This record gives sequence, structure tokens and C-alpha cells, in this order.
Amino acid sequence: MTSTTRETSGRPYEECGVVGIWGAPDAAALAALGLHALQHRGQEAAGIVTHDGERFWQHKGLGLVGDVFSDARMMGTLKGKSAIGHNRYATTGGTLLRNVQPLYADFEFGGLAVAHNGNLTNAATLRRALVKRGCLFQSTTDTEVFVHLIAISLYATVLERLVDAAKQVKGAYSVVALTPDFLIGLRDPLGVRPLILGRVADGGWMLASETCALDIVGAEFVRNVEPGEMVIIDDEGIRSLRPFGKTSPRFCVFEYIYFARPDSILEDHSVYEARKQIGVELARESGVEADVIVPVPDSGVPSAMGYAAESGIPFEMGIIRNHYVGRTFIEPTDQIRNLGVRMKHSANAPALRGKRVVLVDDSIVRGTTSRKIVDMVRAAGATEVHMRISSPPTRHPCFYGIDTPEESQLLAATHSVAQMAEAIGVDSLAFISFDGLYRALGHDDRADAEGRYCDACFTGDYPIELVDKEGHLVS
Repeated sequence: MTSTTRETSGRPYEECGVVGIWGAPDAAALAALGLHALQHRGQEAAGIVTHDGERFWQHKGLGLVGDVFSDARMMGTLKGKSAIGHNRYATTGGTLLRNVQPLYADFEFGGLAVAHNGNLTNAATLRRALVKRGCLFQSTTDTEVFVHLIAISLYATVLERLVDAAKQVKGAYSVVALTPDFLIGLRDPLGVRPLILGRVADGGWMLASETCALDIVGAEFVRNVEPGEMVIIDDEGIRSLRPFGKTSPRFCVFEYIYFARPDSILEDHSVYEARKQIGVELARESGVEADVIVPVPDSGVPSAMGYAAESGIPFEMGIIRNHYVGRTFIEPTDQIRNLGVRMKHSANAPALRGKRVVLVDDSIVRGTTSRKIVDMVRAAGATEVHMRISSPPTRHPCFYGIDTPEESQLLAATHSVAQMAEAIGVDSLAFISFDGLYRALGHDDRADAEGRYCDACFTGDYPIELVDKEGHLVS
């Protein structure tokens, strides 16, 4: 999903989450619950499209899933045993309702609803070519590129048209699509973005970005949708197509570090256990004398637990997060804007006063949020503040569906580790090494994991061609 970068955020942001339901009573309610479990993947808008055997129904709105789908009467209008849903993260400039997914269109073969998680790296190039052909775009999301490519395809069936469209796009994506006859799940050839398949209790099927969406509805995990695989689900069961042939997976390693919910299982790895083990490796690599280990909540908690267990230093919740804060709603002056971090985090002074503190966080992007947290911990009475980061330095922007700043705004791209430590005001700073990161994921070292993950935000090794960025033409 194409987006502009937040101007003031200190973190990268995942763009969206998707769910799909087939053959289940109350499909809309299951989809809404699944989206609620995936709320961390998108907090700006949500939408659901259903089919009742005769026609499509849809509802979309701006805001959290619980707000958009809170009205029982409205939920009753989303009829049918099949559904797809989507939620989206906030981006600069806000979200227009016309951009909220799933997108629906009537074709000569019937209706189709589609939603996706990720980013097409040739969306702008394709869009220009499609506009020249007379296609009229109604939104600014690159999901609509799929819609127009399907519309102009010369193939006969919707499956053939979707495959035709998928072969023309480049990027990282997981797609869910709904027709009157089947539910479709499609993952990009390298499997950068996640998509999993589950079985609901009454015999229906479910697709979702993470296993936590299955858990909330009591569905059973079946398997991952494989990289480059298209699954077609109908009343006869499941069949699979491999439109891209043999592929070499490059799953996004940052899902384990930050994006995914800790109770999810991704690519057969527990996110929670991976984060704890990263903390263990971090303590082995960069231990320091201290009195307490304090996570920057929430994503820093499992790594801090692992760090504390390995180091033998007590774990304390020295920072408390307010879970009821979305966007900062008062920002009229620099003074008030700088207080924004305290709306989300506050210091637990008794756990920090007079202590040598190790702060464990998942990443440093611009460094602005880190600086404010460090200042807050010092103001609470910490005598020393050391920071340990459960990812390598983020030196490159992501073009595969993560909202990150431009390279010039990434602190690690312009500063050494020592300079970063000075900039955020800590006594020492260390990041997990590549070897340590991949050991935590079950590999011997970085070489053993070579070519299995996308870690472009750390290395600059982009496994998928950046067509729009490089100015290439459509072939």
C-alpha cells in the first residue's frame, strides 16, 4: 500500500493486515474479530466485504476496528458465509474513505473484492501505463492496480486474470480476494509478507496475516500459504496454483523483531520465543554492569526478559505504556508536541531512582523517541542509562510495505554507533549483531541464514526490483 512517511514518528509502521473467511456462519463477525486481533498492523481504517450467495455487502470506515464495526445493526447487514477484511495503518495526510480496503469492482465475469498487505514497487509505473490506456483510478492505493490489471486482462476466467495481474506486478504482498464462487489467497514470489491458512470450528476456512487472528476465533492453524502460492478455497475444499514456479523465500525478518504480535507463530517460529532469544544473544554480546533491565514497551518486553534471564540482572517495568493513546491529539506548539511521548510512556520512578538502567528496545529509527525516553528515565532518577537494541542498525528505508523515513532521516544512516549514543543521550549503546539475530532464529550464524530473509532495512540488499525508485519502464 503506497504511503507517505510520517513526519514525527520515531518508529517504522506496518501498513495493514488482512483476513479471509469461507464457508462459515457469521463470516463478517469472524472477519471483524480477526481484524481486531490484527489491530497492531493497522489502526487508521478498516473494511469488510461479504457475499451471501447472491450479492456482495460491504462496510468501511476510518478508525479502529472496534469503532468501525461496533453497531450490531450494521453488522447484521454484512450477510453471508464468506468475507474478506482489511485494516490499514495511519500515514501522513490522513486516510480518505475511498482508499479504505477491500476494494470492490463489478467485472464482466461478476463481482470481485480484493485487499492486500504490502507494497508494489512498480505501482506508479503501472499506474501511468494504465491511465494512458484509459483506466480511471478512484483511489491512491496500489491495490487498485490489481483491479485494473484484472479488468483489462484478455484471459477468460477470474483466476487466469488474477494470475496475469500478479505476473505483471513487482513487490511484497499478501492478497485476499473474494468472488461469488471462491476465496483466494496469494503471496508474492519471495513471501516477504505473511499469510496463513486456518480451519474454523464449523468446517469453514480462514486466511489471515498472523496466527493470532486464528486464535481469537478458535480456528486451527493448518499451514502457511507458501511464497508464490495461490490458494483457491470453495465448497469443494482447497486447491493450489504456483503461477511463479520455484521461488526462494525472503521473509521479512522485522516481523520477528517488531511488527508481529508476540503470540503469533510465523513461518513455524514463535515470535515471542524469537524475541526472548534475541535478548539472550544481546546480553551475551553486549552485557554491561547494571541494576535493572527495563523494556521499552511493548515490543521490547520479550527481548528484555531474555536479556535479564541471561545476565542475571533483575527485570523491572520501569516504563509504563498507556494503551489508550492513538494519534497525539494536541500539538499546537513545540512545547506541547514534545510532551507527546509522555502520553504514550511514563516513567515508573521507584523502579528507576538511583539505578543503573539498561533500556531494551526493538529499533532506533530517527532517534527522537529514544532521546525523549532516555531523558524521561534520567529525570526519574536513573544514575546511568544504557540502551540495547534487538535489531541491527536501521540504515535503509523499506519499500516493501513498511512506512519508514527516507535514508537521510535514519539516524543509523548518518551516525556511527558512538555518535548515536551521544545523540540519544545514553552512557552506552549496542545493537544485536547479524550473527546474534540469526542465531536467535535458529541458524548457526548470518552465513547460515543467507538468502532466507529480507533484511534490506539493515543491509540495503533489496531482493525485489525497485522499479518506481529506479525509474524503469514497463516492459
